[in-house]
Amino acid sequence: MTRQTLRSLLSHISFGRRSNHDHPASSSSSDVSMMEEKVARVEAIVVKWDPDASAYAKITSLFYESRSEAHRFLAEVSDLQRAMLAFVAAAGPARLSHPCLVRAQTLMQAAMRRLVKEFYQIFAANRDLLDPESVSVRSACSSVSEESDYGSWEYRSPEEEALAAGESISEVERTAAIAMADLRAIADTMVSAGYSKECVTTYQTLRRCIVHEGLCRLGFERISLAHVLKLDWAMLELKIRSWLGASRVALRTLFHGEHVLVDHVFAGSDTVREALFADIAGDAALHFLSFPVSVAKSKRSPEKLFRLLDLYATIVELWPEIELVFSFESTSAVRAQALASLSKLAETARATLADFELAILRESCRLEVPGGGVHPMTRYTMNYVSLLADYEFSLVEIFADCPLRTPSPIPDFFLDTSQATGVHPPASCPSSPRTTTSSYNSAVAEQLAWLVFALLCKLEGKAETYQDVGLSYLFLANNLQYIVSKVRSCQLLGDEWAARHAAKARQHAAGYERVAWAGVAAEIPKGEVSAEEAGERMRAFIAALEAACATQAGWVVTDPGMREEVREVVGAMVVPAFRGFYARWHATFEDVAVASYSPEDVRGRLRKLFSG
Repeated sequence: MTRQTLRSLLSHISFGRRSNHDHPASSSSSDVSMMEEKVARVEAIVVKWDPDASAYAKITSLFYESRSEAHRFLAEVSDLQRAMLAFVAAAGPARLSHPCLVRAQTLMQAAMRRLVKEFYQIFAANRDLLDPESVSVRSACSSVSEESDYGSWEYRSPEEEALAAGESISEVERTAAIAMADLRAIADTMVSAGYSKECVTTYQTLRRCIVHEGLCRLGFERISLAHVLKLDWAMLELKIRSWLGASRVALRTLFHGEHVLVDHVFAGSDTVREALFADIAGDAALHFLSFPVSVAKSKRSPEKLFRLLDLYATIVELWPEIELVFSFESTSAVRAQALASLSKLAETARATLADFELAILRESCRLEVPGGGVHPMTRYTMNYVSLLADYEFSLVEIFADCPLRTPSPIPDFFLDTSQATGVHPPASCPSSPRTTTSSYNSAVAEQLAWLVFALLCKLEGKAETYQDVGLSYLFLANNLQYIVSKVRSCQLLGDEWAARHAAKARQHAAGYERVAWAGVAAEIPKGEVSAEEAGERMRAFIAALEAACATQAGWVVTDPGMREEVREVVGAMVVPAFRGFYARWHATFEDVAVASYSPEDVRGRLRKLFSG
């Protein structure tokens, strides 16, 4: 045994000045005799279980064979440690080379070898019971990790352990409780004996693998930023989905379970358990929580925004668990990484939304939509806005400290959020100060209102591409009605906004009715005419009606309610006046084809409008 090993005893002892009267020779002789007796007693049990001294001890578990003898082993080792400290303290550093102390230290090292072996065997034999999920679940419904008294380990029979853990627990839970008690007893003994390094090294080796395997089973793999940047969107989205699926289990079960276990096993030393948990879980958690940053740094595109918001919402949701599980100062980097991920995700989300706005403003396709239907840009933009509405809580956080900046001011009349759905700030947000509900409404509503405003401006320009003015009106009516229906479904811009723009859509429809059908209706004479003129006007009306129907054969009104309303209005413009004219003159018509063109025929022709 080296002097350095023996000198480690001095860390537990404080020596002062002593006189010769403090340590008479008889007292010294008595100390040596008592130490020799203690060493002899400890030697019997330590040698019996020394894995280097017998084949039986090498293949057998002390705690499995006899927990009562395991209790005695731990008690004897602790007594020996105290005796060694007292022996050195009685006469000072001069006794560090005393043969009795050297022999005691040799026994202590053999005992520690045995305890390291037991520590490893208990973990190996109870791997399934001590996996993070099992530990985490048990900690939620038992006091195994919440004991307030972390005193010295006391031997209990299996029946006593079961009673202490709760009468209603299962056999599996009973076995796990006993294993955790044994691990804690071994750790307490080794740490108090000055062998914390050996104990910690064994624990690190075993549990690092558990954390790594746990993340792999959850589908998470460590990939570098460079690798993420090379992935196409389909593959990256799969990895994002995998991370989202793993995140709650990783934080609430895997890392939490490891925290519970290390807290229990090393309850006797705050310093050891803090450093140990940081070493086992800190690096894995850093890599796990840095993945969203890598995603945020990849190439921006509109479809990625929703996955960015998913990642953001998940971290905000899990922030309480992150703060709780990684509460140690040594794991502050994990908390900082979570906040950094939130910050980068928010920054990229804002930039992506700005890109989307710019794409709307720069859209330059001049092709007409057949029949004046809903433009693909309208569908895409409003579906995008509707999906954004599902991320209300994330958006209010992301834009809380970033006021809206638009290329041109939004007209005051366009903004109406007075009746928008109330948005209440999440209960826990780590990144921004609390704001009022009305400010949350305004922040989100203004962002979405600007997108809709930009879309409407583009639609006004696209309506001008139609040569037929009536079709131009119909195009605007169809698109605005579609926008209103989407706004109502996401309930963000308010009922008054939706009602005002629905009325405007109806105005566009009225413009179509006036331009497309006023000329047809004008062919029906309102005053007295001769029989000959009545025949001519009848033929002119039929020609105008057929021409209008032929021109509008492919025109559409996409909203069912608006479609029926427009048909009724057009019918009201034409059918009643024609019915009176027909009743007065149809008997005088010599042309059978003209005479047989009845009001019901006219109504039938009009009912076929907008069928596409």
